[in-house]
This record gives sequence, C-alpha cells and structure tokens, in this order.
Amino acid sequence: MVRMNVSFRLAAGAVIMIALARTGLAQPAAPEPAPSSPPLQSALDAELFYQLLLGELNARGAEPAAGFSLVLDGARRTNDPALYQRAVEIALQSRAGDAALQAARAWKQAHPNSRDANRYVLQILLALNRVADSAEPLQAELALADPRERIAVLNAIPRFFARVSDKQLAASVVEQALADALADPATSPAAWSTLGRLRLAAGDSAGALEAARRGQAANPAAEAPVVLALELMDPKLPQAEPLVRKYLEGNPVPEIRMGYARALIDAQRYSEAAQQVQVVTRAKPELAEAWLIQGTLQAQDNQLAAAEESLKRYVELATAQRSGEERNRGLAQAYLQLAQIAEKRRDFAGANQWLDRIENSADLMAAQNRRASILAAQGRLDEARKLIRSLPERSPSDARMKLSAEVQLLREQKQYRAAYDLLAQATAKDPRDADLLYEQAMLAEKLNNLPEMERLLRQLIAARPDYHHAYNALGYSLADRGLRLPEARQLIQKALEFAPGDPFITDSLGWVEFRMGNLAEALRILEGAYKSRPDAEIAAHFGEVLWSAGQRERAQAIWREGMLLNPENETLQGTLKRLRVKP
Repeated sequence: MVRMNVSFRLAAGAVIMIALARTGLAQPAAPEPAPSSPPLQSALDAELFYQLLLGELNARGAEPAAGFSLVLDGARRTNDPALYQRAVEIALQSRAGDAALQAARAWKQAHPNSRDANRYVLQILLALNRVADSAEPLQAELALADPRERIAVLNAIPRFFARVSDKQLAASVVEQALADALADPATSPAAWSTLGRLRLAAGDSAGALEAARRGQAANPAAEAPVVLALELMDPKLPQAEPLVRKYLEGNPVPEIRMGYARALIDAQRYSEAAQQVQVVTRAKPELAEAWLIQGTLQAQDNQLAAAEESLKRYVELATAQRSGEERNRGLAQAYLQLAQIAEKRRDFAGANQWLDRIENSADLMAAQNRRASILAAQGRLDEARKLIRSLPERSPSDARMKLSAEVQLLREQKQYRAAYDLLAQATAKDPRDADLLYEQAMLAEKLNNLPEMERLLRQLIAARPDYHHAYNALGYSLADRGLRLPEARQLIQKALEFAPGDPFITDSLGWVEFRMGNLAEALRILEGAYKSRPDAEIAAHFGEVLWSAGQRERAQAIWREGMLLNPENETLQGTLKRLRVKP
C-alpha cells in the first residue's frame, strides 16, 4: 500500500474542506431539507480540484507565490469567498502584504457586501501603514454592520489604528470616515469618543477634550464621553473634570463613579475619593472593588475599625467570585491591609494569620515584608532584616524591592544611620536612580546633616530637572530651619509647577509664607491644603499658624483631628511639645 506524504495529505484535506464549506457539509449538522429542496452543488470539478491541490502544495512548499496565484485564480473562477480568504491567508503567511491586499480587494469586489472581505482590506491597509487609504473601508465597515452593532464597531476603531506610525494622520482619516456617525444622534457620543481617543494617541489633549465635550453635548447620559474625560483628568487639563461631574449629576453607572474615585486617588484627593466610594457602597453594595478602595482609604486615615469592616466585606464578596488574577491581587491587598491593622493593634498573631491567607505568589514578597515589620515591632530587628534578605531575587526589580523594604524597616525603627548607609552603598553602584538618591537625601535630613541633604538634592535636580519632590524637599527643609527663605519659596513654587495643587507641596508653600511673616497668606494656603488632604503633618502646620494668629481654640481642634489621623506623626508631636500644648 502506497503512503501519501504529510504535505500531500494536508493539502488534499484543505481542498476538501473548502469544497465542503461550499456545500455546507463542513458546518454542524442541521435538520434535513425538505424533499423538494435541491441539494447544494459544488463547483469543485476534477480540474479545479487539481489546481487547488497544486496551489496548496506550493503554498506549503518552496513556492508560496505560485500557490497564492493558483488559489486566487480558483477564487476568481468560482467566485468562492472561502477561496478568496484562503488566498489572503497564504499571502499573509508568506508575509506578502501587497499580495494579501490584492486578494482581499478582489474578494471585496466580487462580494461588495461581505464584512469579512472589507475587514481584511482595512486591516491589511493598516498593517502596511497605508493609513490614508483606510477611510473608504472604514466607512464600509460601519455601513455593513448591523445597526445594533455599530456602537461596538465604533469603540473598536482605536484598536485598529493602534500600531500605525502617523497618529495625527490616523485621527484625521478617522474623522473624515466618521462624518456621518458624528452627526447621527444615535452614534454621535461613541463616534466623538473614538475620535477623541485617536487625538489623545496623537498627543492632542485639547482636541481629545473637545471631542469629549461634543460627545457629551450629543447625549449627557452617554458613558463613552465621560470615560474619555476620566482618561484626560490631569492637573494640567482641569477642564476634563467638569464633564465627569456633569455626568455624575444624572443617573451614573457605579463603575464610572469608581473610575472617578480612582482618578481622585491618583491626584491624591483622598477625602473626595472616599466620598465617591461611599456613594457606590450604598448604591451598589455588591460591588466588591468599592469596599476594597474604601477600606484602603479608611486605613490610610487611621480609621481602623471602619477599615477593618470594609475590608472584611470585600473579602466576603471577593471569595464568592470566580478565581482570577484581578480577584487574587485584590484579596492579597486586603489581607495585607488587615494584617497591618492587626499589627497596629499589637495583635501580631492575628496579623500573621491574615498573611498566611495570601496565595498569589506575586504578593508573597509584600507579605514577607509585613512579617518583617511585625518582627521589628517585637524588638527582633536583626531577624526582620534577615527575613527580607532571604527573599529570592528572580529579577533586578526583586532586588530593588528588597532594598526598599529593608530601608523602610530601618526608618520605621528610627535606625536612620543604618538606613542611610544602606542607601549610600546602593547609590554608589547606581547614582542615576533618582528615587534612591531622594531617599538618601531624606535620611541625611533625619540625621540633621543639612549640607549632605542639599548636596544630594542638588545632584538629583541636575540629573532630573522634572523631579518635583527634590525641589519641595529642599525648599521645605530650608523654610523649616528659617534659612534662605526667598530661595526656599522659589524652590517650592517650582515644585508646584510640576505638580499643581499637590496638597503636601501646597503645605510647604504655606509654611514658608509663615516663616517669612506673611500670616494671612499662610493661613489661606494651609487651610486649602488641609481641606484638600486632611493629614497629620499639614494639621501640625495649619494649627501652629492658627495658634500664632490668636485662633487658639480652632488650632487645638485641628491638632486633635491630626492626632486622630496619625498620633505618631513626628512633626505634630514636635509642634505640640515645642508649644507646650495638650490638644
């Protein structure tokens, strides 16, 4: 018995599947047609079978171009969509983009109403970076789509153009192609949002914002424009946030309110974020993520009982969900927060029990760091450091995380010299690491070595002129010591140029104004900073300025709030001790 070789069998099988596709026999079994219905006939005669078989053999062998030509010729002779698609696939597999486009266009010409043919033309044009030619097939993609699917098609367009090199041209072509959709009230919000995303990808934030406005004007209740506005929210583009707030005045979906809360957290506007999350937990208490974020914010504000309740509610909801990466990461975060709460209560056994529940390997390092903190809190600092150093290093980032964890551990235990020396060794190996250099400077300040702190921060500013934390730290340290106050103000104002509205940098500016004797201006600035971000350190400064202005009852009230937020804050404790005040 003669055995066929593998290539021949595969080629023959491909030809047979094409023939079956034409007759419908390759589809799942269906009810038999009525006796009066004639059976479908295939155009696959012996000559065509041989041609296609030869084409498949060439396509799988050393002459894919010849195979492509034979299959495409067969497609034209039979007008068969399956053969046109096969010709396109052969060309794509051979990385012959122009040939693939030729076959796709021939298919589209033969079957003008075929969405598959049109989509191949569009995707191949974009893969070839022929953006200018994509307007017509993009218009056809929308026109051929079922009206119920057009919003989904519009939402998918930015993905089609994600890899093109000329993003500005892409935005221009899409705007031309979507002219009708932009004007149609039914599709206008989605179309403007799609155009906005393409403008944003091209670096045109103002154009993207205008697109979001136009989309919301078409339908204030539409979700797509407000999602775009959330992506645009930035201190340098404050006009985006009013679009979000306008949407929230209506009947918003909780997920978008959660997106707004996340944007507020990114902007360090934690109290506002907490208010938004509370609305969600009341309106949709089954939304697990809302409880996780609420618990995290409450823990950050030292509301331990409320945070524990929220986090346990999240754990209850999340464990009932299907297992997945996002769910596992959220549970690990909740367990870490609950362990930290237990640790603050000196419940070390309870803290370890929460840590034992972490299964996500990516979070095991964070869990071990928490264990190390528990050991240090029990006076076993050497064991804690050994625990951190024993963690495996699978990548350079693991080594960096271990270093940061050990430094933070030493800082918490007020072992500033040991932490400084550890960082000095690291920055000597990599002086370009801005974050480590900044941390070293902050530890020099803790050691009251102002010249060394200034040297390090100046070095950092020279290497990274946009590193705003360095300007703020140097300006605040000078102001706190009453040194070179005009220069201190300039440094802090420079930091605010990079991070407008940052409450901690605003606090520094208020403090330098106080040191310069500008009491009314200091009060105005610090009141705004504290309202934006209730924090123990800001409370210390705001309270002292109030105290100096004769508003002593209000000062004590602010200090009491600060003690509730963080009774261990060194600045607040030092202020109260220096002024001999018991809040």
